[in-house]
Parts: sequence; structure tokens; C-alpha cells
Amino acid sequence: MDGVPCLRVSQCHAQQFRKCLQSQGALDQSSCLLKESDGTVLLPILQSYLSQLDLQFFREMVASESTCEIVWSQASLQSKKERGRTSGNKLEKILQQLLESNGERWTEELRGDIPRNFQRHGDLVLLGDNCFSLPLWKKMNQQLWSAVARGLGAKRLARMSRISRDGFRSPVVTMLLGEHSWVKHVDNGISYEFDVTKCMFSAGNITEKLRVAGFDCRGETVVDLFAGIGYFTLPYLVHAGAKHVHACEWNPDAVEALQKNLVANGVFDRCTIHQGDNRQLQLCDVADQVNLGLIPSSEDSWPVACRLLKKTTGGILHIHQNVTSPLPNTAAIPAINDATQRVSGKKADREVWHAWADDTANRITSLLKDITGKSWITNIRHIEHVKSYAPRIHHVVLDLECRPS
Repeated sequence: MDGVPCLRVSQCHAQQFRKCLQSQGALDQSSCLLKESDGTVLLPILQSYLSQLDLQFFREMVASESTCEIVWSQASLQSKKERGRTSGNKLEKILQQLLESNGERWTEELRGDIPRNFQRHGDLVLLGDNCFSLPLWKKMNQQLWSAVARGLGAKRLARMSRISRDGFRSPVVTMLLGEHSWVKHVDNGISYEFDVTKCMFSAGNITEKLRVAGFDCRGETVVDLFAGIGYFTLPYLVHAGAKHVHACEWNPDAVEALQKNLVANGVFDRCTIHQGDNRQLQLCDVADQVNLGLIPSSEDSWPVACRLLKKTTGGILHIHQNVTSPLPNTAAIPAINDATQRVSGKKADREVWHAWADDTANRITSLLKDITGKSWITNIRHIEHVKSYAPRIHHVVLDLECRPS
């Protein structure tokens, strides 16, 4: 058959289907997804996997009522490299024209100073601080930013220079073009709004947000100790069906965004916001589940998490952590091919994650006994790998079941 094999799915479930395809090794990650005008999304599939594709399995994993069918797209699904190259070529051409109209000459040095990577938030593009650093650009004044926006298909531009050390991890962002800095993201049918000059959006946590969305929390009370703008609070409410969520957040700018997002998603009446340091939280004995979504470590809040669990029935702690794998002792390892080395490396990583999880479980068991005066049993239900920051640093989540014995 001619064309590119794709899985056509509803836009609201596209991220979940994408994750399922990726976990099965079926997603063609070299190509871009394609949004259709009818509200569906085409996810490119590896042709070698087509004979193994079980549509019923994917429907059961995501949503039985959702659109889910194999189609052959006649449209050209650009590769990610091609899309980036096309965007870069357009920007480069527009900047060349701008310089020439100002009597300046285009050089290789200038080409190396234009952005190759950036974040897109709707009609706003957020640039890094590693571009437009040459003195010549400053002569262009506002003409430059208008040209860059046109080249990148944006209406607003901003630049992030670094992360501040104000205790909130606030971004240091300057608006370059546009009147306001509020943006909107929609992930898995959930709307997230925030001010890019005051809050960051953790796009890398999408797999964990999807996992949380798949929990069954009907009738349960959840406490989110590091709520931010609602990264996990909203999936617990919108998709997991939590009866009530207590959302703790000490950054007033994030609280403002969280309030907006609770209203926008129609779940404001099922959430209580606690602004301030969660270690001072007065709640106790209320939670069926506690989310500790802080990295590199949420350890300072483990005692409050233990106090929050229901004393008679206990509950589940979802503990986030950056776990560092040790450097391998290469001198003791015989020469092996790259594929074998990658497999053995992943196995070593998992062993470190399990060692950390075992240690954490023992420490939580001890904390629970100290706090309640009773013995508890902890059980490692799951260890989820969220993402890697470097070859040896991994963001993982431990689902730890805690029950009074």
C-alpha cells in the first residue's frame, strides 16, 4: 500500500496512545505526528511492526471509546530533522534579508549565532541565551525580534537566561515581543496555563502525568506535596477521579496559575490549595495517596508524607528521586560490542534503582513507626523511570505501599 502507516487516534488521547506505541517499540520516532482537521492525530508506525499491531490491546490500555484505526497517510510526514531544517532555513533567509536591507553582510559567524533549539508555547517561542549574542544584532533593535517571530511562525518571543536561586526555581525570562506572557499547554485533554516569566513547564514529565492519569483514585483523598501549576494535581482530579486533592505549593506565582487551571478544567471544587512550606502543613491522617514530585529529592518532606497517610488503612507514597548510577569499572570488563554494553548498562541502572528503593522503603518503615508508635509494612509496588538527565542520572518514581501491621 502507498503512503505512511499511521495509527489515527483522538487528539485528547494522542499522548497516551503515543506512549503505548513507544513502549511496544511500534512508534516511528524519526517522523513527526500529524494533526488532522477533524480533531484526530496520525501517529507514524514502523512498517515492520504492522503485522503485530493489536488495536484491541491499545483501546483497552487507553480508552475503549476512542478513535483507534490504522490508516495509510498520503501526506508527507516530515522527519524531525527535516522539520527543524525547514524552520531553520526559513529563519535564516528572513534574517539575511533583514541584514541586507540594513546594509550589513551575512556571515558564517552570524549563521552560528541563530537559534537551533527553542521551546514553543502556543504562539510564543522561548529562546535560550545561546543565540543572538553578537553585537551586530543589537543594531537591528525591534526589527530583529519581528523578523525572528516571522521566521519561527510565532506572534510572541521571549528569552530565558537562567534559573533563579530564589528557592522557587523561577525562570529568568525577558519578553522580547508581545504584550503578555501567559501561555497555554494542553496535555492529555488537560489545560495548563502559566506565565513563562514566572513559572516553568516540565514537558519531560509527560509519561509520569499519563501514568497518574491511568490510576483509579475514585473515592480517595490525595495529597500533592509539590503541586506547582498542577502537573500531577490535575491528572489526579481530571482522569484518575480522585474524590479530593490537597495541593501544597509555596511559590505564589505557581499558586496563581494552579487556581486558574483548576477553574479552567472544572475541578476547583474538589481541590484545596495549601500555600506555603509543606513541612509546616497541619493536615494528618487524611491521605490514601501522597505524591512527592520533587527532584533531585523530596526527602525533607518524607516525615510529613508519613503523617498524612491514614493511620488505620495506610496508603501509597509516590516518591520522586534523581538516582545516580556509579561509573562502571571498565578495567574489569572484557571488550564487548556496543549493543551488549548498552544492555548491561541498563541492567546496572535498574539494580541501582532497586537498591535505592529498598533503602527508601526501610527508612519510611522506620519513620512511620517513630511517628505513629506502631509497626508498619511497606511494599515496593513499582519503580517508574521518567527520564534521564545524563547517562548516569535518572529521574525515577517509587510507588511504595504502606500499611499498618
